[in-house]
Amino acid sequence: MVERRVTQKGLIFEYFAARPKQDIPTSEVVDWATAEYLRITGNPLRDPDRMIRTLFSEGKLIKVRTGLYKYDPDAVTDNSEENFTASQKAEILKNGDYRCAMCGATEDEGALLHADHIVPRSKGGMADVDNGQVLCSQHNNLKKNYGQTETCKRMYKILYDKAVELNDTAMREFIEDVMRVYDDHNINSHIDWRPQLPT
Repeated sequence: MVERRVTQKGLIFEYFAARPKQDIPTSEVVDWATAEYLRITGNPLRDPDRMIRTLFSEGKLIKVRTGLYKYDPDAVTDNSEENFTASQKAEILKNGDYRCAMCGATEDEGALLHADHIVPRSKGGMADVDNGQVLCSQHNNLKKNYGQTETCKRMYKILYDKAVELNDTAMREFIEDVMRVYDDHNINSHIDWRPQLPT
């Protein structure tokens, strides 16, 4: 039997790629990849969970939630040549005070922090420290789905609804001013942020 050359990360990605658009638990991939890598190479697979996280950070997998990932060929692009280096990531995290730029969450509070491209790679964003920001997993995923300005507007919408509910006039007026700037510049106008009046 001819032994094929395989990398640990490549084998794990192979499992996802063979099941596009399926939500796959980490444990399922780890069990398969561990047995398959041992069968092919005779060697143990080392830290498969980290390999999955690496594939996610490279933009090859989508994190559905903790322990659940998927590969979507329509949404994922391989721009590995434009990934931040380890030293760039460290500098971006330091520059961002190790806090999510959107919610302020830290690793001490249980957040998984990422070095994110402000201008996405898919839109020509370069892997420069100046194009980096710190985002937690939740807001990194939101930004991947919606984009930076839309994610922020959706967050303001949540705050606005809460301010209306609490009758917090100062916060409501502040957010109305922010939202008018969005509207004046026709940014994300598809998001209706004003409260629905009772009929």
